[in-house]
Amino acid sequence: MKLGDGVEQAIHCVLLLSGLTPTGVLSAAALAEFHGVSPSYLLKHLQAMAGAGLLDSVPGPKGGYKLARPADKITLLDVVAAVEGPGPAFRCAEIRQRGPSPVAPHFFKMPCAVNAAMLKAERAYRAELKNVTIADLAGGGGTALGKAIANRTCAFFDLHERNRSDTWQKE
Repeated sequence: MKLGDGVEQAIHCVLLLSGLTPTGVLSAAALAEFHGVSPSYLLKHLQAMAGAGLLDSVPGPKGGYKLARPADKITLLDVVAAVEGPGPAFRCAEIRQRGPSPVAPHFFKMPCAVNAAMLKAERAYRAELKNVTIADLAGGGGTALGKAIANRTCAFFDLHERNRSDTWQKE
């Protein structure tokens, strides 16, 4: 199964936004800069996630994006569905009924075995995505890589976080 690049970008953006202070926001341009991606392409996905209730869009010159709910209440499935849509990845077009010399229609009353197998696999895939929250992914700060990412993120927030509360302090 191939998901669009927007899914990876969206997940990483939500993960980054989970580290903001309670009053902080990041602009779409800052999110795109941090991840080295196209701002216009990313904006489309940020808007989709805001429409799905995952992000809040704060208007104005000091506006930007922040999580609409706690990171432990946002799953990978939520992000994938917001970006890719809620429909199944596999859509059976019943091609077994096409072509020359088709068999009688009464043979097609039973569901297509290919469709059934693909939908079963998708249910398992979606169940696994539903079990992983953004908070689960944010907990990897104990490794050397996690610490390096945390340092990079803190430095970036120092430059780009908007509407920051005065009580925020870097660790």
